[in-house]
Amino acid sequence: MLTPERHRIIMQLLKDKNVVKINEIMELTESSESTIRRDLSQLEDQKYLKRIHGGASRLQGKLQEPSMIEKSSKNLQEKRLIAQYAASLVEEGDCIYLDAGSTVIEMIEFLPLKDIVVVTNGLMHLKPLLDKGISTYLIGGLVKQNTNAFIGRGALAGLDLYRFDKCFMGVNGIHPQFGFTTPDQEEAMVKQKAIALSRETYVLADHTKFAEISFAKIADIREAAIITDEVDDETQKQYVNRTTIKVVTS
Repeated sequence: MLTPERHRIIMQLLKDKNVVKINEIMELTESSESTIRRDLSQLEDQKYLKRIHGGASRLQGKLQEPSMIEKSSKNLQEKRLIAQYAASLVEEGDCIYLDAGSTVIEMIEFLPLKDIVVVTNGLMHLKPLLDKGISTYLIGGLVKQNTNAFIGRGALAGLDLYRFDKCFMGVNGIHPQFGFTTPDQEEAMVKQKAIALSRETYVLADHTKFAEISFAKIADIREAAIITDEVDDETQKQYVNRTTIKVVTS
């Protein structure tokens, strides 16, 4: 079978199923594993799909953004592991920024109580922070209904009042060339501003965010360390000398 025909079959499978296994493609195309792996690499380079362990998955749309409720229900165990490690980086006396992300909100349970101050644009973060008795500042702006994040001119102006020791950020996409991205350009601007005002920045993202590219750029890869739950050797090599990746396992 010619390469274009195999590629067509792979893309049709992904259109129908979103995720496809290498063995399934081998069987349908009567091709070897090495051939299919080469096909998947080519299609990933052309930004048609992203490789995952044992196969490939369909890339999310550049503007596609699940709601906060939808995001909070996915990969919950992985997010909690990432969040617990991230919280361990917070030291007594720190002023930190917590982005309105579904993994970042999981940090709150594990934050130390002594002498820290939190600034956030996450409306859903407010109650758990206050329940823990943590000194909290909520920036202003327009509340984005889908993610319950404060965005817009008011949020940017509010951020200007503060400086941070550490910033903990959620993203929709991580790519070695295109950096950290998110679907909403206004939300990207708020994230970008918070990073610029912070001494250290950590992106909290489970493994599904790697190789994804959303519409609006937040920052270059070098501007933040990454805390994740899983990354294969091939992916890890793409980020060598670009940033630090901390893999947290149970």
